[in-house]
Amino acid sequence: MTGKGSNGGEVAGLLLAAGAGRRLGGRPKALLRHRGRPLVEHAVGVLRAGGCGRVHVVLGAAAAEIRERADLSGCVVVDNPDWRQGMGSSLRAGLDSLAGTGARGALVSLVDQPGIGPEAVARVLAAYRGEGSVVSAAYEGVRGHPVLFGAAHWAGIAATATGDRGARAYLAAHENAITLVECGDVARAYDIDTAADLIHLE
Repeated sequence: MTGKGSNGGEVAGLLLAAGAGRRLGGRPKALLRHRGRPLVEHAVGVLRAGGCGRVHVVLGAAAAEIRERADLSGCVVVDNPDWRQGMGSSLRAGLDSLAGTGARGALVSLVDQPGIGPEAVARVLAAYRGEGSVVSAAYEGVRGHPVLFGAAHWAGIAATATGDRGARAYLAAHENAITLVECGDVARAYDIDTAADLIHLE
């Protein structure tokens, strides 16, 4: 897969990795080790293996350390100076970074969900139908990540993405437009939020 949808428009991977890991004692999730490498590297690899040719990574907390310790070669690395305001600011920064790149869709994933692999990314990409698309992975019918937004939605998302809600308000307002793609058979949608969740890392 090349990251191109049925109409030939490129879909970029957009990885949100700016959080400080407050509930992990201030350990940035991007630098947690998983399968022998930083979690942010693993997440980039998932996007590429799933079919995203272009990958943008949004950093915030410990950005300099992450650049130094993680191999993000081939990625566009986006610094979000407003990362303390929450995921919404990182989503806005990431979508803004795609302007002028030729990307007509953004497949958004989170760095702290290592149970979501290339199979889920590929399924969501396969449902892309152009700039008006909104496609979301679902787990037993419940919407989760990754979520693909066609470019026609970017301005609306940027206008409503605030705090840690990300695109939730926009998605709630456009629920009828969302194509749900069941991924519960190929992925697990847990988050690495607390020390107890570290058991999921390998």
